[in-house]
Amino acid sequence: MTDRSNWDNEFEVRFRAHEEELKWLYSDLYRNDSQAYDYFVSMLYRLYEERPENLKLMDRAREEYPDWYKGNTLVGMLMYVNAFAGNLKGVKDKLDYIEDCGVNYLHLMPLLESPKDRSDGGYAVSNFRKVQSELGTMTDLRNLANACHKRGISVCLDFVMNHTSEDHEWAKRARAGEKEYQDRYFFYDNWDIPSQFERTVPQVFPVTAPGNFSWCDEAKKVVMTTFYPYQWDLNYKNPVVFNDMMDNVLNLCNHGVDIIRLDAVPYIWKELGTDCRNLPQVHSLVRIMRMVCEIVCPGTLLLGEVVMEPSKVVPYFGSVEKPECHLLYNVTTMASIWHTVATRDVRLLEHQLEQVFSLPGQYTFLNYLRCHDDIGWGLDYPFLRQYGQYEVPHKKFLNDYLTGNFEGSWARGELYNNDPRLGDARLCGTTASLCGIEAALDAGNADALEKAINMDVMLHAFMFTLSGVPVLYSGDEIAQENDYSYHNDPIKAPDSRYLHRGSLNWENAAKRTKKGTIENRVFKAIKKLETLHCENRAFDSEADTWLIHTGNTSVLGIGRYYKGQKMVGFFNFSDREQSVWFFEFGTFKDLVTGKLHKDVYADLMPNSFRWFIAEV
Repeated sequence: MTDRSNWDNEFEVRFRAHEEELKWLYSDLYRNDSQAYDYFVSMLYRLYEERPENLKLMDRAREEYPDWYKGNTLVGMLMYVNAFAGNLKGVKDKLDYIEDCGVNYLHLMPLLESPKDRSDGGYAVSNFRKVQSELGTMTDLRNLANACHKRGISVCLDFVMNHTSEDHEWAKRARAGEKEYQDRYFFYDNWDIPSQFERTVPQVFPVTAPGNFSWCDEAKKVVMTTFYPYQWDLNYKNPVVFNDMMDNVLNLCNHGVDIIRLDAVPYIWKELGTDCRNLPQVHSLVRIMRMVCEIVCPGTLLLGEVVMEPSKVVPYFGSVEKPECHLLYNVTTMASIWHTVATRDVRLLEHQLEQVFSLPGQYTFLNYLRCHDDIGWGLDYPFLRQYGQYEVPHKKFLNDYLTGNFEGSWARGELYNNDPRLGDARLCGTTASLCGIEAALDAGNADALEKAINMDVMLHAFMFTLSGVPVLYSGDEIAQENDYSYHNDPIKAPDSRYLHRGSLNWENAAKRTKKGTIENRVFKAIKKLETLHCENRAFDSEADTWLIHTGNTSVLGIGRYYKGQKMVGFFNFSDREQSVWFFEFGTFKDLVTGKLHKDVYADLMPNSFRWFIAEV
């Protein structure tokens, strides 16, 4: 039994609020292991005690206003520390630039220690308590977080839950034959049970890393490796694993991390005879993590990385009574956006948005055009079939168009994980290059360049129109193009995702203040979108949202209403001028130009948008 005699009253009040459910879920998962539970509770109190006072003050403020991350005031930016500014101290030195970008939510890509040649971009962690030496130290992370907090900027960091690197201390001891550490993973004496798993478990990377298991020659055993052979799946059926991983999470929170991105969370519980995805136990673990945060560090948010269809994503919000993640990615929308860019047909995007708009307003999504990863074509093909678009040929068209291998396309991307046998591949590239800016500049085609810049800005306007938190990918604010230098790096060359992971070009960033440059045009446009998004309550994440069917398959219409303010937006995905009927009564103001609009139709330039707003 845990000794509570010395507990701080604040901790005890928070713990009591969750104690019954916490103990029930933990006991159900871990077969009433009271020793493991008592250790778990004592660990929570230890980490509460260790939490710096400045973070406790922030916790109390956020407890008073638990919806602080909702509304329409947050704007995020996703970045690799080394690509942005070399190291953590460099990021701290560049906070003026981050503020100039209008950003108050900073997502730092994986920065914990991992092997340079077997890291999967930092997702094979060998030490959860140490920053990669070239990026700095844990003290540097704390100092950056403190500096961000003083400017009102929240810090997000990835936490790799599903696996560790094969170089992690646990894995090293498991390879050496220590059963205690082999029990933290999935080790088997032969291929019998792994073969049974393979019958029902899909492959994540069938081309580059086929199968879900690897042979460990040193241990002379088979180990589960769902992603890559150097990433060993953790066994969350072992309470020691969960306890120690929660210790690692809370240690990062105590260094000032405000948002924990739960990487690959659907995969963390394994059961023979299932697909090992989204099992009920996963939701129990995430629910426990939510309660743990509310007890130890209630200023902390959980961001779930669930890269699946909407029906699998939404359950990770939990329920109003028993919430799980605070934030989830709007994954399907990103793929639908680029489908729409290629086809110039908004019907799939309308179909997908109808599902998103029908969800409860308290659900908060992160919206983005591009991220560190590839674009996967997990589209609604049954829906597309009614328009004669079938999965295999349609994926080929999308990839041909967005790599510039289709007549009339100005897009420039590269394929990722291409498997010609299946007619399947995913796509890489920066927003600017996929919109056509790179190719238009290379060709010296002024008309194509104008349309490409319009497309870039229009897509960002669409992102800001959606409810939730808009997130920029570092470099997009200055229309940064693809970085082909990765082809010359033997470690990066096999992975085309490095095409859009290039270092920020600071010379180009300086051009954002030089009138007439592409960097200036895109930067100013995005800043204006941010300002309008923040100033107008119709963009609040809890606003009523609906589709406006324009009768034009190239033009998307969205309506929003919140507390007496109505906003309507139109987005022209065509490279030709379009007009749409404006079936709204009253006088609206064009948000971008400030001009009043009384007509019943709106003109849209190629690849452009219009925002109108009215007090009603």
